[in-house]
Amino acid sequence: MARQRLTFLQIWNMCFGFFGIQIGFGLQNANTSRIFQTLGVDVNHLAILWIAAPATGLLVQPIIGHLSDKTWGRLGRRRPYFFWGAILTTAALLVMPNSPTLWVAAAALWIMDASINVTMEPFRAFVGDNLPDEQRATGYAMQSFFIGLGAVLASALPWMLTNWLHVANTAPPGEIPDAVRIAFYVGGAGLLAAVMWTVFTTREYPPEQLQAFDVEERRFGPRQEPAPSINAYIALGVGGVLAGLALAAIVWGARLEKELYVLAGLLLAFGVAGVAGARFKRLGRTDNGFSEVLEDVFRMPVTMRQLAVVQFFSWFGLFAMWIYTTPAVAAVHFGATDAASKAYNEGADWVGVLFAVYNGVAALAALLIPVMVKVTSRKVSHAVCLTLGALGLLSFLLIRQPGLLWVGMIGVGFAWSSILSAPYSILAGALPARKMGVYMGVFNFFIVIPQLLAATVLGLLLKTFFGSQAIYALVLGAASLVIAALGTFAVRDAKPA
Repeated sequence: MARQRLTFLQIWNMCFGFFGIQIGFGLQNANTSRIFQTLGVDVNHLAILWIAAPATGLLVQPIIGHLSDKTWGRLGRRRPYFFWGAILTTAALLVMPNSPTLWVAAAALWIMDASINVTMEPFRAFVGDNLPDEQRATGYAMQSFFIGLGAVLASALPWMLTNWLHVANTAPPGEIPDAVRIAFYVGGAGLLAAVMWTVFTTREYPPEQLQAFDVEERRFGPRQEPAPSINAYIALGVGGVLAGLALAAIVWGARLEKELYVLAGLLLAFGVAGVAGARFKRLGRTDNGFSEVLEDVFRMPVTMRQLAVVQFFSWFGLFAMWIYTTPAVAAVHFGATDAASKAYNEGADWVGVLFAVYNGVAALAALLIPVMVKVTSRKVSHAVCLTLGALGLLSFLLIRQPGLLWVGMIGVGFAWSSILSAPYSILAGALPARKMGVYMGVFNFFIVIPQLLAATVLGLLLKTFFGSQAIYALVLGAASLVIAALGTFAVRDAKPA
């Protein structure tokens, strides 16, 4: 018994929902800093306001993955989460550009990211559930294609509305421009339609059939790590609590940036989770969602642990780009730091176009990456793409003509496409099907933790070492991508029997 190979149209329908999801992410990534600065945020405080998005993902994705592993109903296993998440995300997209104050915008960002995570997390497991190993590279590449396509539309929408339909891209101080507001409305409608297409045009294997696939492929058992001991939980708990308290004391004593308290709080949270896990295990009360997810974290397959390093540095680089490209380009290439000025908004619009370029390249690269994988391997292909991304980010420091910045976006597009496909293609073959959802959610830790780290330290690094010049955040992002590329070669890419 094995998973059936799917046709091109079936894979297309299965992945089409990501077109809509990335419309939401694209609008968020390209416009959130602009909205925050319009509402009066200083560039040094942008990162801390972005922290809601990764923090939400850290909590939501493992929970949704765990729940979807245990769900089976009229809409299947993963699709109920696509359905309700899309509805909530659309509502948040309508609210955010109408935020009258900074805190309303920050709350809208938090709700939007929670809803997007409810929709997105099961999509990763969805491909792993439905495709045989030899088609997973194609399936995740198809997701990358739709991600790129959706982000092109989302990133360029404000620019298109301004230049093609003459919608105003400036507004009085403290107000969101009409071009941004209408872009969010159009994006919400597109997201809802695309996700619903996948919900109603695809089917899923029932849980018992997925378990039979595990037995046939001999993936369940040999790849499962030993159950953690009480001492392992205690070590996590004590280590996390001590590290969190120590960092908080250093921040307070040295009067460092308050953003570092967030990192201290994250360490404390992990410590408390370890203490709670030890307590539940000692009492024999491990048949609950919290204990199951915590145990799964300890029992991560070796391949997943190795990929965690690659993901960490990949997403640190991406988050640096998303937060600081708008202020960097506005300041260096358009000579503007005032968010209400015409030059700043022209720079912000141009960043939207640049983001559209890298996402468009990512869509095309998704068609080339499976060929690169066949010629080399999944690891070599991923390392090459990450290196191209590093060169692309570095080009922002070297190229001073705004009209030529798109050249660097070619490399970023290849990196983005591969980051969205290669790690998941490698990972899916190392996971038991009955745990596919929760492990895909736990894998999100290594996307979220570097984002939280970036949000807490990038502003401090720029202020301390680079005179608050946002362009150097992109240089740090390039260095991070190089480290990720080198780490790829240490990953064990084992195919199922």
